[in-house]
Amino acid sequence: MSHPIPQHALVNRRHALQAGAVGLLGLGMNHVSALQAAPIQSLSGVTGNKAKKIIYIFLSGGLAQQDSFDLKPDAPDDIRGDFKPISTATPGLQICEHLPLLAQRSEKWAVLRSLTHTSNEHSAGHHIMLTGHSKLPVGFNASAPRPTDNPAIAAVANALTIGRNNLPPVAVLPERLIHNSGRVIPGQFAGMMGEDANPWFVEGASFHKTSYGAFPKYAFDHQDRGTDLARTFQAPNLELPHGLAAGRFVDRLKLVQSVTDQKRRLDKSAQTELFDQYRQQAISLLTDKTVQHALDVTKADENIQESYGKNCFGWSLLMARRLVAAGVNMVQVNLGNDEAWDTHGNAFPHLRDKLFPPTDQAVSALLDDLDASGELDETLIVMAGEFGRTPKITLLPSHYKLPGRDHHGALQSVWFAGGGVRGGQALGKSDKHGGFPTDLPKTPEHLAATIYDALGLPATAAWVDGQDRPHLIYHGEPISELF
Repeated sequence: MSHPIPQHALVNRRHALQAGAVGLLGLGMNHVSALQAAPIQSLSGVTGNKAKKIIYIFLSGGLAQQDSFDLKPDAPDDIRGDFKPISTATPGLQICEHLPLLAQRSEKWAVLRSLTHTSNEHSAGHHIMLTGHSKLPVGFNASAPRPTDNPAIAAVANALTIGRNNLPPVAVLPERLIHNSGRVIPGQFAGMMGEDANPWFVEGASFHKTSYGAFPKYAFDHQDRGTDLARTFQAPNLELPHGLAAGRFVDRLKLVQSVTDQKRRLDKSAQTELFDQYRQQAISLLTDKTVQHALDVTKADENIQESYGKNCFGWSLLMARRLVAAGVNMVQVNLGNDEAWDTHGNAFPHLRDKLFPPTDQAVSALLDDLDASGELDETLIVMAGEFGRTPKITLLPSHYKLPGRDHHGALQSVWFAGGGVRGGQALGKSDKHGGFPTDLPKTPEHLAATIYDALGLPATAAWVDGQDRPHLIYHGEPISELF
């Protein structure tokens, strides 16, 4: 079965929740074809274990390990950087001075300082870290997603787990990763699984070519060109179709149920059941007040907004926290639009003033929130980018006034919390300049396996393609040292 390249707004769930909702709820055949998921219907390896939830925080652009969680204070000036290490609440564990709130909460998190892969290119790095495959697929194209791409971790989790409370199993927010040229970054989608396996994309942030970071307060331009940086953040519109009052909606559902009951008696196929699952998800998204509450974070209690930060980073993590509580198994949070963390130049002032403050505040608030509610132990939080950055500091004077660091796939620090993670530890080691792992090297395959394991998926879990070929999802062992 062939599928179109998912470069634009998704056909399956997203369109069904807008103008096509009437057709969906009325079992219109024009929507059934878009909602069928043939590649998914004969999945194996589903355990039904829904106790664990995932929040995958993705830092597009690549966070410098030497300036965040693996500082090298004894390195030469052209490697050490501007930032100093500070002690955390854990004796012997130090991180960047501009992450003070996370430093205070070190007993709740762990950092792996030795994740490695071989690519230094943004799109390839995104594909590698979002899919958990170090090897790029045949025909990989950095300029656009392709149906032959490896499926994203989010897509695999979306296909192989069952959402709670009739909600989609996986959501990605607050936006798809789109380059400032307008091209869509590969690695975010289902690829060879077929677009029906795509996660639910919650489009809450407006696109902007040069405005990066936690807008409005912390918006910035990498090159400080003085352009307008205004962007908007809002909950997606999941309202009932125009003219469909609540009473008529209930009557329509009763009619749909009657038709569906008849159809089920005549056809017990997996596709019928799968379509019913999509229909129930659409109904929940349209009518459930819990979903509306989860999405409409800009109207949350003022104290809650202040704790997370009244900005894109804070609102996104608050939305993720509410969605996993409502019944979504995994939420991927793109903390910053495409390449927000790509600090080739002006790196130190932008990290210090624009990127670290809202990240430190929002991630710390998420930890406190989940801990206070008793949900931290069942919610694994992972924070990573597509790669780290070079040990050596460089300057590109034609683009930037001040120096930064280049792309570096060979090493990055990955941050973990919750889900049984033993806090207060730094796993793995890097060399004296923070360029390569020297102890406990781990790959994106290990990272993906850790997420799948937390979702309760067994080592034998697989999905089956249109030619009935099974594809195992585990390509490495979970990082057991974390737990």
